Amino acid sequence: MSHQKKKGLAGLSDRLNALCPEREIFLRSGGQVKFIRISRRAQLAAAGFLSVALIGWAGVTLSMVANNSAVAQQRAALAAQGQSVAKAAGKVADYRKSVEDLAQDLEARQDFMDDLYKTHFGTEEGNAAGADLVGPAREEKKGSLTTKISMAPEAAPLVRLEQRQRRFALLLTHAVERRADKAAAAIRSFGLNPDNLARSAARAQGGPFVPWKGEKGALTNELEHLADAMSRMEFLERSLLTIPSGRPTGSPMLTSSYGYRRDPFNGHAAFHAGLDFPGRYGQPINAAADGKVSYVGQRQGYGNVVEVDHGNGIMTRYAHLSGFAAHVGEAVARGDTIGRMGSTGRSTGTHLHFEVRLNGQAVNPRPFLEARQDVLQVQQVATARFADVRDRG
Repeated sequence: MSHQKKKGLAGLSDRLNALCPEREIFLRSGGQVKFIRISRRAQLAAAGFLSVALIGWAGVTLSMVANNSAVAQQRAALAAQGQSVAKAAGKVADYRKSVEDLAQDLEARQDFMDDLYKTHFGTEEGNAAGADLVGPAREEKKGSLTTKISMAPEAAPLVRLEQRQRRFALLLTHAVERRADKAAAAIRSFGLNPDNLARSAARAQGGPFVPWKGEKGALTNELEHLADAMSRMEFLERSLLTIPSGRPTGSPMLTSSYGYRRDPFNGHAAFHAGLDFPGRYGQPINAAADGKVSYVGQRQGYGNVVEVDHGNGIMTRYAHLSGFAAHVGEAVARGDTIGRMGSTGRSTGTHLHFEVRLNGQAVNPRPFLEARQDVLQVQQVATARFADVRDRG
């Protein structure tokens, strides 16, 4: 060992001896004096033991602090995970709510279309077939319902269904509008104004208020336009059926036309408000259009009379009858027998006096009885549709 190292160890030993000199502790008890000697080695051992204890206590304390910090970090991590899970669950709930809302809206819309189609066309099979008319779905502008589920890709089939419903509503609206236009043209061919008829009908509306059950946005513009178009078609076709275009009797000849004529009794100029159909006594007299019998009895100059109200201000009168086959309030269809031909009242022989009155004023019946074939076809289509609706209920 080098001299310098020996010198260093000797210096360290001297410092320890100075810090921990041998100590004697004197104790006096009962007149006796005792002393306890604490050697330098014992002091160093005690100091070492105390140092080790302090170091151990400090280590345990630091370990506990570290553990507490780790637990706090773990708790913070668990809380963050819980928030993330709650947020994800909230998104899932929002997705589910959006999809459920859209499904409910689509169901309400489909019910609306089904009811509308059944009401006006009387066919349930057409609902499923109607979807096939739409063809492959096209890329269209998304509406408010689509935006509900913009974050839910699993609802894409519902979006496509919504777009197909909209397109089908547009196609059906165009078809209904064309059919309504044909009915309007047929009404004009009789010299009547369909717009005037519609205004008269608009003044007579009512019924209990039944709120729309679907969501406010579920009834799209397409469906609103479709409902309006179907209502217009419904009114025009029903109005067309109430226009007297059927012949009131089987007689093909007219003995007197509408307008001014020489009175058969006194020879003076007179106005003849209808058409005269000759025939045999007791020959059936038929309703010229659907309607309700409004009068059965006698009128001065007309003899025995049956009057039928067809709605929209249109009324037909059948006069000089020998007998009645209908009663007041009875609903009759075009071609139903309502009386028998005769010669009652101011009449020169067996015949039917037939009148058409619009809002109480007599009009020429000839245009009604000489309807074009295309007009009659439109009436026949409307008749078949309403019959189908009644049969299917």
